[in-house]
Amino acid sequence: MISTVVWGTGNVGRASVRAVAAHPELRLDAVLVHSSAKVGRDAAELAGLDGKLGVVATDDVDAVLAARPRAVVYAASGDLRPDEALADVVRAVRQGAVVVTPALYPLYDHRSAPPEWRDPVLAAVEEGGGSLFVSGVDPGWGNDVLPLLMTGLGTTVDAVRCQEIFDYSTYEQEESVRHLVGMGHPMDYEPPMLLPSVPTMVWGGQIRLMARALGVELDEIRETLLRRPLETTVGTRTMGTFEAGTQGAVRFEVLGIVGGEPRIVIEHITRIHPSCAPDWPSPPNGDGAHRVIIEGRPRIEVTVEAVDEGANRSAGGNATAVGRLVNALDWLADAPPGLYDALDVPLRPAAGRLGRNQQS
Repeated sequence: MISTVVWGTGNVGRASVRAVAAHPELRLDAVLVHSSAKVGRDAAELAGLDGKLGVVATDDVDAVLAARPRAVVYAASGDLRPDEALADVVRAVRQGAVVVTPALYPLYDHRSAPPEWRDPVLAAVEEGGGSLFVSGVDPGWGNDVLPLLMTGLGTTVDAVRCQEIFDYSTYEQEESVRHLVGMGHPMDYEPPMLLPSVPTMVWGGQIRLMARALGVELDEIRETLLRRPLETTVGTRTMGTFEAGTQGAVRFEVLGIVGGEPRIVIEHITRIHPSCAPDWPSPPNGDGAHRVIIEGRPRIEVTVEAVDEGANRSAGGNATAVGRLVNALDWLADAPPGLYDALDVPLRPAAGRLGRNQQS
């Protein structure tokens, strides 16, 4: 059994605890939390599971890493604290752990990452013998392995489009939804996540990774952005009220340009209520989905809906992103130390987990 730590118990961390607990090759030995209110609580309670897992949450990072766990799922956010997240991950890798995380955007495609991101990880790998695999929470498989698999089913491929389409009215991350993305702010507010070049910083690595897999050279990466105001005031279950006239929907693209044309596109269409921007693409159920469209012959379109934590589709998207990361841990533990990406790490069947029920 692989001794495993889950670091963080937010949207990603809750799903990570459940995924580690369900995996036959992993043993959950520690859960790290930031909030003092969570210290001492059983991991099952924090993850929304019935019963107990027998692992209580702690905020003692030194003690947890001193025990030299073989694997770490780093589920703490890197949105507002990228330097701290990188330092945490490097510390775990230097201790010899194989680490998986969605928090370090520049390392989605580590070959194109700036030296200030790549070099500390490589130094930690050399010193401690650990490994790192970064894949997105939006989810990563929807912007790499799934579209690349689908291109292999066609005769010709003209363009690849990956979409995330969500109504975030039930999402439980108010700081990101309101302030990073700008929902509920006046239309003259400049959301940090939507500033020029930021979408490319976050998703450009996935564009470059797909281009590398498809054997094409990118001319450049461009961005588009559309925003719409709410026509009426709406209420949400988890984040309160969003006033009419404030931002209610966002649509942006990160476009990989090949031969002067957008050939590889990652697009996000995000609403705080279905009534906003009804002319934009919507998910089949009205809540959320991920979609990949391969333009070519034949034209191929696949829409994926995932549900977790009751009927929550945003939680379902988190859970599938976490599944990709957690299910890579045993492969990484057997692989040589290194810095890996989605083209390196295979997507494998759920061996040993068919029919294994988990209380929730």
